Amino acid sequence: MFAPAPLGDTPFEILAESAFGARPGRAAAELPTAPDALSSWYRAVVLGGQGRYAAARAELRIVRTLGTDPIVLSLASSTEGSLLRQLGWHARAAACDGRAAALISARSIGDRATGPASADYPFERGDAICDALTGLAADALGIGRVALAWRLLRRCADLVPDNELGWRPAVRRQWVSAETALAAGTVEPALTHAAAALELAERGPSVRHLVKSRLLVAAAAAAADEHDRSRALAEHVAEQCREHGLLPLRWASAMLRAGLGVDGAAAEAEDCAATIVRRGGRFRPATTAQSTA
Repeated sequence: MFAPAPLGDTPFEILAESAFGARPGRAAAELPTAPDALSSWYRAVVLGGQGRYAAARAELRIVRTLGTDPIVLSLASSTEGSLLRQLGWHARAAACDGRAAALISARSIGDRATGPASADYPFERGDAICDALTGLAADALGIGRVALAWRLLRRCADLVPDNELGWRPAVRRQWVSAETALAAGTVEPALTHAAAALELAERGPSVRHLVKSRLLVAAAAAAADEHDRSRALAEHVAEQCREHGLLPLRWASAMLRAGLGVDGAAAEAEDCAATIVRRGGRFRPATTAQSTA
């Protein structure tokens, strides 16, 4: 469940480790060309985590062109939804997440025509199902439908119990559960889910998931009026985001710190947003908060 991302020097291994390992900030010029649809999805994940939205969308188009495996196609559609959601386009993201759910529900997954040999295939049907449903729950939050978000999270838990879930969708499910609790104004459950996400991320291989989990703990702490703790965590997140080139998370951290009255944080958030726009990200007008799940 918590095996590290593969290490090696093949294009597939480099892209997998960059997407879900210790080097999420690997420069785009250092990323190898993807040899197959799954590797293209890894490239899209890396580029999206760096806020290179146009490049990530282009890579996802390659996945749709090359891919025949419904798991890979579903994961790619969920990733497209995540990119939209980060920029505030929750209704559009819901269409992508709905397509992701349909792909994994309606098509056979018995034959995988793309990606590495089945013995090395790192994802299962449950990963894709949970990506789609947690994405839909986060989309529901963005349009104010908190009760629907809870129903989707319960549906996800019913379909894929915790003991059958891989580390990555397990972390994401805790993220969205924490965000849903925050939206509902229930601080204690938000703190619990955020802490659970951080514990899972600390056992997993991904620096990016660890940084995002710390940011969510900081947000929950702010909601609990633990402002000193929140500021300290958010500052640590900001340092890690600068180190690893995680621009969308750096922007979110700056927004949180600005809300906590940290000097210079508002200007940093503006600079991050401007860079995101230059990299092909278009924020939804009047958007004030996004989910990065």
